[in-house]
Amino acid sequence: MPLPKNLNFVTFDVYGTLIDWETGIYEAFAKEAARDGITIDRAELIPMFHEVSRGVEAGSYELYAEVLRRTAIEIAKRLEWPLEPSRSSFLPDSVQRWQPFKETNAQLQKLAKKNKLGLLSNIDDKLLGQTRRHLSVDFDLVVTAQQVRSYKPDLAHFTECARRVGGKKGWVHVAASHYHDVAPCIKQRVPVIWVNRNKETLESSQKKPTAEVTNLREVLKLLESS
Repeated sequence: MPLPKNLNFVTFDVYGTLIDWETGIYEAFAKEAARDGITIDRAELIPMFHEVSRGVEAGSYELYAEVLRRTAIEIAKRLEWPLEPSRSSFLPDSVQRWQPFKETNAQLQKLAKKNKLGLLSNIDDKLLGQTRRHLSVDFDLVVTAQQVRSYKPDLAHFTECARRVGGKKGWVHVAASHYHDVAPCIKQRVPVIWVNRNKETLESSQKKPTAEVTNLREVLKLLESS
C-alpha cells in the first residue's frame, strides 16, 4: 500500500502521536502517589499502563474517562499503593494538562495548508475537547471511541472514517501505536505512517507499515515527497 500520489486527507491518532501522553500519565500518577508518600517509577508505570488499559478497553464499551479510572485502580493494586477508588479520577482529570510534542503544532499547521486533517482517537468527546485546546489547527473530521462505541484496534474508527470521507482514496493515517493503529490500517488496506518515537522493534509476526518515521517533521517530509 504505497502512499497516495494525490493526497487529500491525513488522519492522526492523538495520544502518543500528537500529544505526549506518557509524560502526562507519569506526572499524574507521580503527583497523586506522592500524597501517600509513594514514589512512582516511570519505566515500570508506562508499560503497565499500556497493558492494563488495553485489557479494560477489550471489555464491553465504556467512556474513556472510566477506562482511565479503572486503569488507575488496577495499577495502584499492582504497585501495592492503597489508593481509594474515589480518588481514581485524578487520571482522567489530568488529560487537560497533557501537552503536545514540541513539533506537533508547527507540523499540523504546515499540513493543514494543503490537506484536510482528521483525528481518530480512543477517547471520549469531552476529554478530546480538553486536548484540542492545545492544538492550533481545526480538524475536518473527528472520530472518537465514544462515537463508534469501540476501541482501536477494532476496525470501527477506520470504517467510519472511510464512510465519512467517501472511501479510502487519497487517505493516509499517521499513528504511534502499531497495536492500536498500524495493524488495523494494514487489515483495512489504508496507507499508514508509523511514528515510532520509542524506536520499537517489530516482531516477525507484526506486519510493516507503509512507512516508518521517528517524529512528525519526518511525516511532513515524507508526504511532501510522495
